[in-house]
Amino acid sequence: MGIGLWIGVAGLVALAAIAASRSVGADWRTASREPAGIAPDPAVVREAVVQVYGARAVGWRGAFGVHTWIAVKPTNADHFTVYQVIGWRVVRGGEGVAIDRRPADQRWFGAMPELFADLRGPGVDEIIAKIDKAARGYPHNGNYGLWPGPNSNTFVAHVAREVPELRLDLPPTAIGKDYLTNGHVIDRAPSGTGWQFSLFGLLGVLAGAEEGVEVNVLGLVFGFDPTDMALKLPIVGRIAPTPLVNGPRVLAAGSGEGS
Repeated sequence: MGIGLWIGVAGLVALAAIAASRSVGADWRTASREPAGIAPDPAVVREAVVQVYGARAVGWRGAFGVHTWIAVKPTNADHFTVYQVIGWRVVRGGEGVAIDRRPADQRWFGAMPELFADLRGPGVDEIIAKIDKAARGYPHNGNYGLWPGPNSNTFVAHVAREVPELRLDLPPTAIGKDYLTNGHVIDRAPSGTGWQFSLFGLLGVLAGAEEGVEVNVLGLVFGFDPTDMALKLPIVGRIAPTPLVNGPRVLAAGSGEGS
């Protein structure tokens, strides 16, 4: 049984690697950056919205991991603002954090985005203000490392730890999410519902109500979330009977969440 299980897992990993490499194999200069049709239309939806997305990274890196970003739209705003870290900006001597007006669900150089969090309703404007503050205070703005970090996923995880109202469960393919900022080896889990120990994103363990249990070995994450019976694997990502986000999480007025 044990050997069969490992063979099955190895087969899934191989298939996922092939599929991912094909999906990101197009020339980045001509790849689509069109919206995917996932995000609400700001011209129609007037309430405040926060969404977190991820898509397979560009080129060979996409076979192993994703690039993540945060999109926000305050109440009555007619556009989304996207917060993300872009590595080439640092390579060219600039700051990694990019804050731009653009579609929330824009394809990442041809790769289809996946929604990891969707938050709406009363109190979300206050959460947006906290996201902006955390993003602008990111301590690795002038430093970028593809592996094990700090990278774009380190940035999103940092913001999530500073804004636990997001309850963000990043996928195991978000390599760099376990690179703790400010030299910490123990910190809150990105969801804010647990804690993690991590040595520079290379070796660690995480336990949280939102994430379940995860083990990180050389940046590769293995885990299990009993809440939704999700298996977490490197390259493959999250395997579960239900999607990570079933619908927007709406904050109830007076609930205290987001305050």
